[in-house]
Amino acid sequence: MFKTRLLSGIVLVIAALVLIITGGDVLLVSSLVISYIGMYELYRIFHVEREAPGIVGYLAAAVYYANLRFGFLSDLMMLVLGLLVLLMAVYVFTYPKYRTEQMLAVFFGVFYVAVMLSYVYQTRMLVRGAYVVWLVFLCSWGCDTCAYCVGVLFGKHKMAPVLSPKKSIEGAVGGVVGTALLTVLYGMIFKQAMGITVTEVWLLAGISMAGALISMVGDLTASAIKRNYEIKDYGTLIPGHGGILDRFDSVIFTAPIIYFLAANLMR
Repeated sequence: MFKTRLLSGIVLVIAALVLIITGGDVLLVSSLVISYIGMYELYRIFHVEREAPGIVGYLAAAVYYANLRFGFLSDLMMLVLGLLVLLMAVYVFTYPKYRTEQMLAVFFGVFYVAVMLSYVYQTRMLVRGAYVVWLVFLCSWGCDTCAYCVGVLFGKHKMAPVLSPKKSIEGAVGGVVGTALLTVLYGMIFKQAMGITVTEVWLLAGISMAGALISMVGDLTASAIKRNYEIKDYGTLIPGHGGILDRFDSVIFTAPIIYFLAANLMR
């Protein structure tokens, strides 16, 4: 299992490197495809992955990503309201085929997966985005690794004993501090390429600390959904890791935070 997990992890990192370094339309389309897989995994829990409500969700995601590229919607609230109206139309005209929680899950899935994951692409498209976007992964995967190591060595106080009994407060602190240190190291290496000062490197570290905290919320959110519906993994796409939502659960939450903080603080 360890060997499988390690090999698939290496492949995942290589794929991320290629897609993010390439950026542009390649990253945009890839993000949509990954979003579709994640939405499918989530919708499968509610048995709507191939049903009319799920199809409405997939269409909404496509419109959202197309708008990122072409900007034809003047207000994204139009998409929100349009999605809601279409879902309610399916709900009432097929009644009683679908339950209320299924419709809510579809609506939730569009934003939880497709919209939030799109901020990887949006961060990449910022000024200095080719460098800043890696903070998303430092805050999620880096924090997870640091938290695990510190938790194994020093963890005594449970952070969420019912939801995730193996996670500790000490591990969480180690994850946040470790992420900050990794960001400082990363910032110092690429400081000249990014055209930033040492002060701005520490600012990036502060942004990463906020992202690391949020990444834990993302990780626990995915765990809570799985526990509520008594499933071990969302899928089997990534050997040793599970599905897209199992591997990108913290990235989904971290990406928007990094985007908004970087866009406003790293001008």
